[in-house]
Amino acid sequence: MTASPSDRSDIKVTETGNSFDYSKPYAYEIKGGNRLEGDIEISGSKNAVLGVIAASMMVDGPCTLENVPDISDVHVMFELCRSLGANIEQVDQHTFKIDPTTINTYKASGQLVSKIRASYYLMGALLARCGKASIRLPGGCNFGQRPIDLHLKAFQLMGAKGARPSDIDSGIVNLTADPLHGAKIFFDIVSVGATINAMLAACKAQGKTEIINAAKEPHIVDVANFLNAMGARIKGAGTDVIKITGVPVLPGNFTYSIIPDQIEAGTYMIAAAVTGGDVTIHNLIPTHMEPLSAKMREMGYQIEEGDESIRVYKSSPDDEIYPTSVKTAPYPGFPTDLQPQTVVLLCSARGQSRMHENVWQNRFQYVPELAKMGANINVYERIAWVDGIDSFRAARVEATDLRAGAALVCAALAAKGTTYITEAKRIDRGYEHIVKKLSSLGADIRRVNIEDSYSEDTEA
Repeated sequence: MTASPSDRSDIKVTETGNSFDYSKPYAYEIKGGNRLEGDIEISGSKNAVLGVIAASMMVDGPCTLENVPDISDVHVMFELCRSLGANIEQVDQHTFKIDPTTINTYKASGQLVSKIRASYYLMGALLARCGKASIRLPGGCNFGQRPIDLHLKAFQLMGAKGARPSDIDSGIVNLTADPLHGAKIFFDIVSVGATINAMLAACKAQGKTEIINAAKEPHIVDVANFLNAMGARIKGAGTDVIKITGVPVLPGNFTYSIIPDQIEAGTYMIAAAVTGGDVTIHNLIPTHMEPLSAKMREMGYQIEEGDESIRVYKSSPDDEIYPTSVKTAPYPGFPTDLQPQTVVLLCSARGQSRMHENVWQNRFQYVPELAKMGANINVYERIAWVDGIDSFRAARVEATDLRAGAALVCAALAAKGTTYITEAKRIDRGYEHIVKKLSSLGADIRRVNIEDSYSEDTEA
């Protein structure tokens, strides 16, 4: 016979908190059905802080970062920067002093690079600082082809050698520029990563650079604001044309605070909604949330905005939730990083909804995991047809990537019974203290260890 989710012999209960051993395989154990209520604070933006940390490597003096999220991707990025020779001192849980003047190498080809996608920002930063960069191809979530050809195109236009895709040697990109010069860069498609990398390299390039068809996401604006605070000359960040006048020195000696995390905020908005809760989310920028807020209002949820907060609730438990159609798009469109969580939200509607994924070609790979929990979703190419269900059911599922894992958390919170989400370390890459935060709202969630000897269920 098949074991129920709570009968898994490979699940070992371990005390959570400071003593928890994150080096061992672990899962989230979530006993669903609790209505989330209360207030929650949003942490600093994962996407912004990784770009800002990379940008800090090209500054010619120390700087201090505040509102840094306590997440594993940040820990990896700091270790990677230390491996270059940078001096990084933690002041408190969310504040770090960074001195990049001690950097002694332009090579970042170790295994740390392959752990996070944002390591590729060091190409632009080291090229600007050292005139050279040797970087292993980056890692990160696997949900489709994520080439760096646009990054290399930008570097090539600015005079870098080794910037053709054919120049990549055994997975390592070797760039040299003597010197970097300004250029007019047109991106065929909107790319957040390429926009940031081109912006980093251009800050110290000789002359003027113009980036056309630039991405406009909030974290691009945050990286530009940080660099300007350090002495750069960037105009137009947040529009589709960014103009940069290169400067020889970025003096630094400045304190900068990271913007709130738009995706974390959206995830908690959805978690509140699917549990029929009443949650006020603080320390966010409401305009960043407008694509999600508008769709949630369409569906019948109540969204109340404050200056730096959003309250999510239903005016009556019996209010009908309506189906809708969502299409992901570059900012200011609906963010692809909220797509999996929003599919969970669409499951609560009465009727059929549609989710169009227009950014990544394989971001529905989590759908079979939701199906284990009772979701009725059919995917055809880049469209998911989502039929509403009465409720999710508990199951053992796997977080296939960071945002897919967050979607499973939302579903598990609303499910009947106990759900185990394996590969939970992928979720911890981008959500600060998610167990503690959800527990404060009334969720029954904890981390538990998994025995390495686990094998799939067999008939007894």
